[in-house]
Amino acid sequence: MSDSSNELSYLAENWVSVRERVDAACVAAGRDPGEVSILPVSKTFGPEVVRAALALGLHRFGENKVQEIRSKSAALAGERIDWVVIGHLQTNKAKDVARLASEVQSLDRLELADALQRRLDIEDRVIDVLIEVKTSPEDSKHGLPPDQLPGLLDALRAYDRLKVRGLMTLAVQSDDAQAVRACFRHLRQLRAAGLEQGHDLARLSMGMSGDFALAIAEGATEIRLGTAIFGVRQLTKHTVPN
Repeated sequence: MSDSSNELSYLAENWVSVRERVDAACVAAGRDPGEVSILPVSKTFGPEVVRAALALGLHRFGENKVQEIRSKSAALAGERIDWVVIGHLQTNKAKDVARLASEVQSLDRLELADALQRRLDIEDRVIDVLIEVKTSPEDSKHGLPPDQLPGLLDALRAYDRLKVRGLMTLAVQSDDAQAVRACFRHLRQLRAAGLEQGHDLARLSMGMSGDFALAIAEGATEIRLGTAIFGVRQLTKHTVPN
């Protein structure tokens, strides 16, 4: 059996296991498993791993760094892939995002919206965006301060190239399940307030490999899983600085 086949088998087993665990978490939370989608996070893994995942029927992949999207897109030219930006995004990356990405889940400021709108006008494209909200007190976490969300949502109504679909957050890194759940609950409450103001916020992207069950219990509609699907991350030649 080839290395490629072995890798595909490994990913297939992981994918089945992950889907079973997600479904079980949904049942435990009294939710329909069909309400929760999984975004495979392929950051730091090379194009050969993404190609193996494509063979499983996956086509959306989350990436932290735009340069990884650029290099993998070149290596996987011709494949049907929706690249999703989930990492903190600098405005000088808007050109590549507008050309290559189908979605940005880390929109956190109007300056970035301006940069994306300008480049999307040039590309004549429209992309989905989620607003990243900072619900954790950790300095290492990015995101819009919660009290600024209503103003940004109102301002984004004027950006016809950016379709706001929901909210995203990263919970505090803690062994305290209640502290983690509080972050997810806060995002759900912010969405409820936004819905009352007439905003389209159907999606809640929250929860990763270590805390997705808690996120599902608090209403996540999408969880972002990397390690649970692809294994332990390693720095490779495909890991490039942003």
